[in-house]
Amino acid sequence: MESAALSIEFQMSLLLFLALAGYLLASRINQSATIGAIFVGLLVGPSMLGLITYTEFVRSLAHLGAIILLFVIGFEFNVRDILKARYAVIGILGVVIPWIGGYATAILFDFDFISAVFIGTALTATSIAITANVLKEIGMLQTGAAKAIIGAAVIDDVLSLLVLSVSTGLVSGEISVAGIVLMFAKAVGFIVIAGVAGLFGVRRLIERMDASALARRYPEFVFIFAMMMAFLYAMLADLVGLSGIIGAFIAGVSFGSVELRQSKGVKEGAEYFQIIFASIFFVSLGILADVKALTPDILIFLVVLTLVAIVTKVIGCGLPARAMGMCREDALIVGFGMAPRGEVAMIVALIGLDSGLIGQNIFVAIVLMSLLTTIITPIVYRNWFFRGAYCAIE
Repeated sequence: MESAALSIEFQMSLLLFLALAGYLLASRINQSATIGAIFVGLLVGPSMLGLITYTEFVRSLAHLGAIILLFVIGFEFNVRDILKARYAVIGILGVVIPWIGGYATAILFDFDFISAVFIGTALTATSIAITANVLKEIGMLQTGAAKAIIGAAVIDDVLSLLVLSVSTGLVSGEISVAGIVLMFAKAVGFIVIAGVAGLFGVRRLIERMDASALARRYPEFVFIFAMMMAFLYAMLADLVGLSGIIGAFIAGVSFGSVELRQSKGVKEGAEYFQIIFASIFFVSLGILADVKALTPDILIFLVVLTLVAIVTKVIGCGLPARAMGMCREDALIVGFGMAPRGEVAMIVALIGLDSGLIGQNIFVAIVLMSLLTTIITPIVYRNWFFRGAYCAIE
């Protein structure tokens, strides 16, 4: 009986049952399915009932979910939508201001220099998986604000990578200007080369495959190839130090405009994968957090850090968006949309913990901060910005 409970089949069944419970809860509280899944994860995870833990199997499925989700999101965009100079301004200020805010908050609570540096670093990253999924759910993925969020978040990911490198080097005394330049060049080079190869190489190859006799005989052949390339892009992004979800997103953008005549639709097929694995990803975020590890002092720090995390992204991303012509509502949508830290901040915290640079108390605070910012954004979107009229995009 114990072996059956540990089997892959049982774990998959349990995780999908929790995803369904998330949908039911979301319908009851009139919120996004994302919120429902996260709350269910909190309920059954170590924070409350302790029925399921964040095992390697759960982590692997959640990672797949994030990759497939961003691959599907990428279908909704083209390169011109995200590669704009104004998005770079939003991305840069959206990294600098949160880092300063996180560092200052840590110093205010009497943490040491090393801890303060890592707390600031954790606040720089943006997890677009949550925001993009909510915007997709409510049909707002083609708005100007959504495009600004996606474009800025791609730049944000590159800059956050550099900040993490600088922070690690700063606390270890091994910082190198040449190393930083090399890392930046690799990240930018990957985005450019992967995008060009996808648009002018892989996309055309897919269309030729679709016209072949093989595709006529096996309509699923092209879909399997496209999914293979999506995971390859994610792997290559990991190899150069970027988040794998950025690679998957670039693959989605590159393949999104492909025209198929006799093969099964790549987007439609990927969306079915997304329904399964993205649901597990959102449940896993709730499972990962353990509120029992909080002490009264860390609880106060957590509340302040979460407020700083949201305010600094709203200011750092919302103000430049407003200055570049967006209406007030859109600028706030961009600011709040960049607020979720999600799994990105959790990864930064885990690196700090494994390296012995931060303690368990700070690790817990960062994980729960990232979870709270992840939960707050969908609630704000559904109950504030998109409850009534939506302002016109300039």
